[in-house]
Amino acid sequence: MLRFLFKLIICLALAIAAGLILLAARSGDIIYTAYEWISPARFHQFDNLIRTVAATHELDPMLMKAVVWQESRFDPRKIGSAGERGLMQVSERAAREWARETQVANFHSEDLLDPKTNLEAGAWYLRRAFQHWEHQKKPAIFALAEYNAGASRAQRWANNDADTPISEQAFRKNIDFPSTRSYVRSVLERYQFYRNRGQM
Repeated sequence: MLRFLFKLIICLALAIAAGLILLAARSGDIIYTAYEWISPARFHQFDNLIRTVAATHELDPMLMKAVVWQESRFDPRKIGSAGERGLMQVSERAAREWARETQVANFHSEDLLDPKTNLEAGAWYLRRAFQHWEHQKKPAIFALAEYNAGASRAQRWANNDADTPISEQAFRKNIDFPSTRSYVRSVLERYQFYRNRGQM
């Protein structure tokens, strides 16, 4: 009887594992999905905050979460090689501009380690980038390049004219920073991953 129960438990465990592997494979990113199952708190702890901030700035929360994933892997204490901070790796210069434009009093760079402050500053900066490229058919590509490399570089890649439409393919070819080209591709792939499964 014990041997039968043991075999039954093993069979059930294998069936559950096979089902989880199948679901992970269907998600389009087995590794991400596996890590998400292992550490759901880490992967979803900021979802509600991202949704709230994204709505305030008229951004797609799935795209914003894709940026957060690419920038910090959901680590609110991350500090980048050039001093960028927090979930969206906001630079101090960009944050000061956000604080001035939105009239945030007594802003300090350490405030960027607070998830809400960081998401507000990053979303403001990303939304502004979208506004620069709203005339483009697919503004996300242009806005993400600007978010990663700055407005002047994005305008140079658009042949120094942000108001004249340029094809997505031509813009991508003009990006002469391999890291920015990779960044844009990675964020858009993660965004598509979230969209395909219908949730962040």
